[in-house]
Amino acid sequence: MIAALYKIVAFAITLGVLVVFHELGHYVVARLAGVKVLRFSVGFGRMIWLRRFGRDRTEWALSSIPLGGYVKMADEREGPVAPEDLPRAFNRQSVWRRIAIVAAGPIANLLLAVLLFTGTYVAGIPGQRALLAEPPPSSAAAAADVRGGDLVVAVDGEPVGSWQDLRWRIVRAQGHDSVTLTLVRDDEAAAPVTRELSLAAMQASDWEGSPLTMLGLRADLGPPVVDQVLPGKPAERAGLHAGDRIAAVDGKPMSSPSDVATLTNAHPGDTLVYRIVRGTSTLDVPVTVEAVDQNGRRVGQAGVRLRVDPQAAQRAAVTVRYGLGEAFAQGAQKTWELSAFTVRMLGRIVTGDASLRNISGPLTMADIAGQSAQAGPLVFVSYLALISISLGVLNLLPVPLLDGGHLLYYLAELVKGSPVSDHAFEVGQRIGMAMLAVLMALALFNDVSRLF
Repeated sequence: MIAALYKIVAFAITLGVLVVFHELGHYVVARLAGVKVLRFSVGFGRMIWLRRFGRDRTEWALSSIPLGGYVKMADEREGPVAPEDLPRAFNRQSVWRRIAIVAAGPIANLLLAVLLFTGTYVAGIPGQRALLAEPPPSSAAAAADVRGGDLVVAVDGEPVGSWQDLRWRIVRAQGHDSVTLTLVRDDEAAAPVTRELSLAAMQASDWEGSPLTMLGLRADLGPPVVDQVLPGKPAERAGLHAGDRIAAVDGKPMSSPSDVATLTNAHPGDTLVYRIVRGTSTLDVPVTVEAVDQNGRRVGQAGVRLRVDPQAAQRAAVTVRYGLGEAFAQGAQKTWELSAFTVRMLGRIVTGDASLRNISGPLTMADIAGQSAQAGPLVFVSYLALISISLGVLNLLPVPLLDGGHLLYYLAELVKGSPVSDHAFEVGQRIGMAMLAVLMALALFNDVSRLF
């Protein structure tokens, strides 16, 4: 119940902030252009709260359907305009003023993302160094001669300051044949080494899950620590204790709790040898893994709950922080990179190179909003920035009903020297409505598939 409430509140805040900022972009530029604004609404449909302010008695409203908002301006195409307000009607403004007013909403979302990222960089983003564990023998990382203990400091020449940076650089390379990793090795005092990491074997589905894991890039968090031994389970029968460190399983070094879980899950019913470090002693403990049914398949479970070694986590911890000027530059660069990546991903979805499952709707947004809010203010602010970028980019797409569709009409007006006809406008709106309905249906289908 508390988790659901978290998601609802976090989702409401997300929508509220992004919609208000988007519509404020339209509102501010419309006022600067001298256009009369009749209503500023957060939400659609029936109004549930309304107040009038200012010289123009603009209506400020909350409406019943909270999935968006709008700014209603004096416009002869949408209703009668008083004679004294005709010079201030939207449709009577120059095409460049109309372009500025319409583009201001998406641009406001992108500006909001820059400001949010700037704030996180000034505050300092906690993370962990991109220190790698030994890759699996058959992985792309092993083929590239990546070794355990390597520290990634750059990808394709772009600096990497944390594990989050590494993941972003790799994900952004989707569609490329390879990336170049710049590595610092503890056992080499010379200059950093470079290794070519092949991405050729990656399928579309691999990018949807954990692409770094699929490539063999795993974080080195040190041997995981047994946090709890479940009563009556194989680990208890084998003699494991809370506080034990699992250094290896069947001779394979373990560098995170997920390493142990992955190997154990893959051997239902088998006996695995856990190498345990207990105090100053090292023990080899055979554990006969229990076979259980999980989502229709048999997996192995030892009956332990693991955690990261706090000392190893502290050694790997890093905080990425900049001064105000550099933070703003970094925020602007990240916003640009994420915007370009969003456009490329949309293009790949259209051409079939990326899965339609990448399209998410309000249920997934609410779920992730709740998770990010629980993870802390900086994570939630970063999530707000990411969604603000998505909203800004999507609204700039040349789809009728969206801001980008209106910009397309105005571009046509610039080319032909006169506004598009009412018939062309009406046909475009119908096409846009159909496209958005299909997109929303697909997003909701993906949401339900993920959640249930």
